[in-house]
Amino acid sequence: MTPHLSVGSLLMLCALGFAVCAQQPASSSGTALYDPATLPSGQLGSAIRYGREVITNTRRVLPGYEGANMDCAACHIAGGTKARGGSFVGLYARFPQWNKRSHRMIALQDRIAECFLRSENGHPPAYTSRAMIAVVAYIAWLSRGTQAFSKEPSAQRFIVALPTASPDPVRGARLFAQRCALCHGANGAGSAAFPPLWGNLSFNTGAGMSHVKMMTGFVYYNMPKNAPGTLSLRDAYDIASFVLSHKRPVFRENAPVHFPPQPAGYF
Repeated sequence: MTPHLSVGSLLMLCALGFAVCAQQPASSSGTALYDPATLPSGQLGSAIRYGREVITNTRRVLPGYEGANMDCAACHIAGGTKARGGSFVGLYARFPQWNKRSHRMIALQDRIAECFLRSENGHPPAYTSRAMIAVVAYIAWLSRGTQAFSKEPSAQRFIVALPTASPDPVRGARLFAQRCALCHGANGAGSAAFPPLWGNLSFNTGAGMSHVKMMTGFVYYNMPKNAPGTLSLRDAYDIASFVLSHKRPVFRENAPVHFPPQPAGYF
């Protein structure tokens, strides 16, 4: 379970969004490096540090909130600091934003909850919980120096224009055996270190990675882990089609999501 923060801590974390935008990111290359030595002191620094732990060690830090056998860092490489690898850099400045899928304006907490429900095939921590506030604080810290309401930098995106020809999952199976099975297993079940790509413990059908365009771009820019960038776009396309040809949990559109209520005095 995730304990709640005090009112003072909440106010301090809310102020983070204004404070970090005045600072420069740790790297001018578009990828903000995470250096614990640069974190603010006190509760704010502790929250940012814990937020990174939630991202990189989700299964250990938040047991029971994930249904998939993977950490958030499976899709947000290096804790969300790698360009074209699910980067969080600048993300804080782009919320609230219009969400086409839900047909409404959403907050950053909504986007995080979406990941828990879809990619993690689990359920999200409450918006006032220590874990949720810490993840927001961590993303805000990585986004320092970015302009509010700025558009997503092209260097952070991994969506690609797909080849015009249809994908070849048979060829993808051969490539998977040669380039991917070493980490993810021949049966796609993954391991303690690498996420499952299909089966009951993988991401569900509502996840972004369940779309061939999303997975193709991610594989193209980031895989295999020991030699990223060595696959052609066609290779990545065929591998993605092979991976997505397997069964995975079905996203439950009508599953209720409940958060514990808070008394007025909490706020």
